[in-house]
Amino acid sequence: MQYSIEGGSLPALIISLEPGEKLISEVGGRTWSRGDVITETTSNGGAGKALGRMLTGESLFMSTYTAQGPSEVAFTSSFPGRIVGRELQPGESIIAQKTAFLCATAGVELSVHMNKKLGAGLAGGEGFLMQKLTGPGMVFFEIDGYCKEYNLQPGERIVCDTGVLALMDSTVTMEVQTVKGLKNKLFGGEGLFDTVLTGPGKVYLQTMTVSKLASLMIPFIPKK
Repeated sequence: MQYSIEGGSLPALIISLEPGEKLISEVGGRTWSRGDVITETTSNGGAGKALGRMLTGESLFMSTYTAQGPSEVAFTSSFPGRIVGRELQPGESIIAQKTAFLCATAGVELSVHMNKKLGAGLAGGEGFLMQKLTGPGMVFFEIDGYCKEYNLQPGERIVCDTGVLALMDSTVTMEVQTVKGLKNKLFGGEGLFDTVLTGPGKVYLQTMTVSKLASLMIPFIPKK
C-alpha cells in the first residue's frame, strides 16, 4: 500500500491498493475511488464492538474496501486541518478523540477506551468514551486546524485547553484539573477546566476545533 496526502489545509488522503488489499472506514467515509474496488458494510468485530463504536459517536457499521485490481481510494477531511498517518506495531495502541478516525488498513482493531477518571471525560471536552485503535496496521486521522506533536518523557506534563487533545499514545494518562483561583475562573477567559496529559508517550494537539469555531461565530450570527 502506498499513499499521499494532498490539498494543504483541505487535505485528501489518496491510497493506492494492490489486488487483495483492504481498507476500513466509518460507513460512507470514502470520497472517491478509481479502479475495481468492492465496498462491503460490516459490523467489523461483532455486535459488541459495533455498539461500542456507536457510543463514541461513530457509525454502528463500517465499510470495507477491497481492491480487485490496482486501485485508488480517497478520503477527505470534513473540516480544514491536517490528515495524520500512524503505523501501529502488533499490540501497539493509540487513543483518539471520537471524531478523529478517518480510515485504516484491515487488521487494525477498533474498540472503546474509557477514561479512568470520570471527571476527565465529563469536563475535559475529549469525552468520557474515546476510540482505541490497536495494530498491526496503518491508521489515519483527521485533525482540526494545525497539528502540534509532542513526545512526552516519563512524568512530563502538558496542560492544554479542553478539546485540544486529538490523539495520544495509550501510555499517556489524561486527567482534568480545575483552574485555580476565583478571579482566574471568573475573568481568566480560559474556561473552568484544563486537560493535563502526563507522559511517557506521544500526543497530538489541534488548534481549531469545530466547537471552538462555532463559539467564535455565534456573536456574528444575525438575530431576528
